[in-house]
Amino acid sequence: MMDHSDHTSPSSARVELDIEDLHCASCVETARRALLDHPDVEDVAISVQTGRGIITGSINPVEAARLVTAAGYPASPSRGDPMTAAALHDQMQTQAIKHERQWRRRAIIGLGIWVPMAVLHWGGDAMGIEGAWLHWTLGLLATAVICSVGPGFFGSAWAALRRGGTNMDTLISIGAGTAWAYSVVLFVLNLFNIDHGQPSYFTEAAALLGLISLGHWLEARSSARAGSAIRDLLELQPETADRLDVNGITTTIPVADVVSGDQLIVRPGGRIPVDGRVIEGESEVDESLITGEPIPVGRAPGDNVISGSVNTLGRLLIEATSSGRDSTIARIAQLVSDTLSSRASIQRVADRVSSIFVPAVLVVALLTIGGWTILAASTDDWSYFSTGIIAAVTVLIISCPCALGLATPMAIMVGTGEAGRRGILIKSAAALELAGRIDRVIFDKTGTLTEGRPVVTQVQPDNDYTEEDVLRIAGSAEQGSEHPIARAIQRACDARGLTLSSSTGFTAIPGQGVRATLGTDTVEVLRHKTAACEVLLNGDRVGRIDVKDQPLPDAAAAIARLDMLGTPASMLSGDRIDSAVAIAKAIGMPTERVRGDVLPEEKAAAVRNDPGSVLMVGDGINDAAALATADVGVAVGSGTNVAIDAADVVIPGHRPSAVPLLVDIARRTLRAIHQNLFFAFFYNTTMIPVAAFGLLGPWGPLIAAGAMAVSDITVVGNAVRLGRNLRRLPDHPVG
Repeated sequence: MMDHSDHTSPSSARVELDIEDLHCASCVETARRALLDHPDVEDVAISVQTGRGIITGSINPVEAARLVTAAGYPASPSRGDPMTAAALHDQMQTQAIKHERQWRRRAIIGLGIWVPMAVLHWGGDAMGIEGAWLHWTLGLLATAVICSVGPGFFGSAWAALRRGGTNMDTLISIGAGTAWAYSVVLFVLNLFNIDHGQPSYFTEAAALLGLISLGHWLEARSSARAGSAIRDLLELQPETADRLDVNGITTTIPVADVVSGDQLIVRPGGRIPVDGRVIEGESEVDESLITGEPIPVGRAPGDNVISGSVNTLGRLLIEATSSGRDSTIARIAQLVSDTLSSRASIQRVADRVSSIFVPAVLVVALLTIGGWTILAASTDDWSYFSTGIIAAVTVLIISCPCALGLATPMAIMVGTGEAGRRGILIKSAAALELAGRIDRVIFDKTGTLTEGRPVVTQVQPDNDYTEEDVLRIAGSAEQGSEHPIARAIQRACDARGLTLSSSTGFTAIPGQGVRATLGTDTVEVLRHKTAACEVLLNGDRVGRIDVKDQPLPDAAAAIARLDMLGTPASMLSGDRIDSAVAIAKAIGMPTERVRGDVLPEEKAAAVRNDPGSVLMVGDGINDAAALATADVGVAVGSGTNVAIDAADVVIPGHRPSAVPLLVDIARRTLRAIHQNLFFAFFYNTTMIPVAAFGLLGPWGPLIAAGAMAVSDITVVGNAVRLGRNLRRLPDHPVG
């Protein structure tokens, strides 16, 4: 089992940067390396989609921004407040539009100049066009492309070189630059009437940058489509809210300016801007995209409402219980931002390969030139030297591992986005990757497989006490508890009209029960072997209370679906074994997979000692240690802050069916990553020798540029295909 404890040093802090001009995985890696070279930086995660970097370490934010800016990407420290969902949505959309427009401009310029060059270069003889002016024209046009389109590549390559490294743009820059420089040399020789008999490659240099820019433009458009699921999720929070002041005047303000205690008006059809409590009006609220509950729920004065849900009927006046930057949707936005910036372990492998791959390709290119030069010298046929130059340029272009850099983040973005649409909030890329590898699932019982709303079925008083006495004593002690059994006891007291006494010194005993003081008496409500709990007054038992819970409607189908996926589910409950077995039988879980009477520390030990890769599902404080210990921890239901903090995935609402859906989404995403990586590796390893031996001929650089664009688009297209397939998955399993 994996231990999810934090391994950062006590002095570690989180620094966030807003970074501009990030275009691709190469940009991200260049910026990351600039930061990782600093001794006070422990880890760096950067997202192209959000333009945000998250740094772990003790580095000063201003110094971090300076390092990234020096690497060629203007950066500034982010504001300390969490981003609202609307702000993150706007930032992602702005990034996507800016990214696409930049590459579109470069592609139009590059191809717009290349097309007439190609007509002159290859069709000049047929049209009877000749003369020195032709070479001047081709040279000037190629130089125009180098100067207008090239900086997008040269700047990144130069920034990497200044740090003593290389990146994907290094190969493109050297390839296009070599073709242009070689042609300039030949052009100068022509000016001095030196006969060399070699063709120039001005046209090819322009075509390389134009075609590669076209590929990046198409990639940017596809990436925007792939990220639509996440942007749709972030649209759940409106940008403005209608605030009612003490004078009864309504003012429209940005959601970011809402503070706890503000009174807000939510009209029919409007989205609830922040978490709040209804103080006036009645309506039905659609919370399906937040909690997964498909049927609108009634809300009246005193009821809580969740940001992002839709008010379907009446006008509501709510009191904000959170600020606009700390609502449920704002926290979702923060999760999205963190997930897009995080890196799966498989991505780290790809990055390491890329860091070795680029220098290796440069060596291969040099060997290619060297080999062809030796052949030219030995045969006294210097046309082989020209062939070697073009073969080396082809090697550089066709080897560019852009597809390798895109393989993982594109699939991760789609997987987390589609999961978010189903109300499954994944905290990191690593969590999604691990969820795709798990081979068994362990559920807590109460509130996870059951409704978590048990009812009192029997009260057994001892000695001279009555049922009302037992309930009154237990209810008074349990007033400070949020445990489902405590709530069942309090509901039973309310139903009988019992008056409860005030208690002090309330203490929750994890896995055991509660203790409180009533006046001068000590009351304990503790687990019992044959009943849900026993009630002790000053150490003497006054009675026992039985409660019964009901399985959630989709629990049986979820268990069946997990079995179909080859990830058998088991139960690990703190309740009595007979209660756990009864629920297992009701949902179709084999009883041999059930363990009851398990203490919190025993849950964590059971998960830790499991030989398989485990996904643990729970919803309470008792589950926090087990969630943190599991390979993947999933907090469900309303959850507790402790459970949510310990978990890798959060599923609001009581939906066991979301667990097999999570596993299915994660597996399909991981499969897409493997497909992308295979294609990227296969493409590079097979095409390098083809290019080095000159088998692509004089058209090699153009073929390489086109092939590189196709490889990028293939990887992104596979991510788009993944998104379509994930959208077809049913929300509720059939089983």
